[in-house]
Amino acid sequence: MSKVSLPQGTRDFSADVVRKRNYIFNTIRSVFELYGFQPLETPAMENLETLMGKYGDEGDKLIFKILNNGLDRPEKKEKTIAAFENILAGKNNTAITERALRYDLTIPFARFVAMNHQQLVMPFKRYQIQPVWRADRPQRGRYREFYQCDADIVGSNSLINEVELTNIYATVFKQLGIDVSIRINNRKILAALAEVCGGADKMIDITIAIDKLDKIGIDKVKEELTNKGLNESQLNTIEKYLQIDGDNRSKLQKLNSLIGISAIGKKGIEEIEFILNHTSTKTLPIVTDFTLARGLNYYTGIIFEIQATQVKMGSIGGGGRYDNLTSTFQVPDIPGVGISFGVDRIYDVMDELQLFPKDVQTGTQVLFFNLGNLESDAAFNLMQQLRNKHISCEIYHEQAKFDKQFKYADKKGINYIVIIGSQELADKTCTIKNLLTGKQQTITQDELLDFVF
Repeated sequence: MSKVSLPQGTRDFSADVVRKRNYIFNTIRSVFELYGFQPLETPAMENLETLMGKYGDEGDKLIFKILNNGLDRPEKKEKTIAAFENILAGKNNTAITERALRYDLTIPFARFVAMNHQQLVMPFKRYQIQPVWRADRPQRGRYREFYQCDADIVGSNSLINEVELTNIYATVFKQLGIDVSIRINNRKILAALAEVCGGADKMIDITIAIDKLDKIGIDKVKEELTNKGLNESQLNTIEKYLQIDGDNRSKLQKLNSLIGISAIGKKGIEEIEFILNHTSTKTLPIVTDFTLARGLNYYTGIIFEIQATQVKMGSIGGGGRYDNLTSTFQVPDIPGVGISFGVDRIYDVMDELQLFPKDVQTGTQVLFFNLGNLESDAAFNLMQQLRNKHISCEIYHEQAKFDKQFKYADKKGINYIVIIGSQELADKTCTIKNLLTGKQQTITQDELLDFVF
């Protein structure tokens, strides 16, 4: 029998990890609700046709497909073999798979809006905190099963939405204690770059190549674009674009000189300037980054990416505007914009920087010793009364020696023990010991209910 193990790229979470993760979830959730977003949940699986073609060729390859039921039935054997031959040829086949695990939360949200838009109050603001799955190569900060925390606004073209989402990022990371840079670009600028380099049809190739810049470097980016048919002059323009530096204002001036002849490029620059010049964002750590591409094809305007400044890690958040997304579900003219938090990477950053509050690990506060049937009955009654006051406590599961019960409290990190022995039972008292300080005192059982733990 093989050794028991987990699927690659997945993890178990112990109690201390779950509590830390919940701290992150609750922080993000509270900020979402502070800004007027409503919760939403969608199924773990979607119809395959809902997901395919929405993430570009690279993203589509990472979708986890779910095999249909009954493929092993004799009457389906020949069709199944033929279907698998299609799969091996790189084609999808509904005889094999009709559903897939969700790749992100944005496309399922767009599908929800398309199905329910007539009942929604626009603009509709929703947040969603659920797991997603990607058939990616596992590495530090990158898993095959992970949580996303998304906030999206649909039904509005206003750039005030982008300003709000920028402030949400800043608020959340300030509360978590993580220093970040909020990096922004605009897909209209990338479209303008493609125009200057010979035509809008080159935008996807250019975007995909630029999105790999951090991983493969400028020479490999140029090599990849050469293979896509770009000439030396076009490559030089792209290289100038990628080398734009300075503060936000000087970057925009240099960009305008390079692509300002394009109408869509000017529009992209104006949208970035709107965010930078808004009163609420002037003190935020916003960095214009024209190398930012966000490889997903559905983005149409401002795009975001969040980088932790004190830890070497991939992006810990990202998003952008996607004005045409619901049109893929035959519901046009519903603009949208959204952001996402990468909880797993945020956890790794906070863990490395030791940013979690000490009290985040608080579990059981009080352990009642079990010293016999009558004594444990009295202890249980008091324990229930403390629980009614929202004090977490438990009673040792069986009568045992003091040493064994003390060790149990120590291993679980329980700070207080309450002892009710035969003498305390007769006197209607109890002994409380603080295991952190060693202080011990005897009080009445009535006083226990008002004791400050």
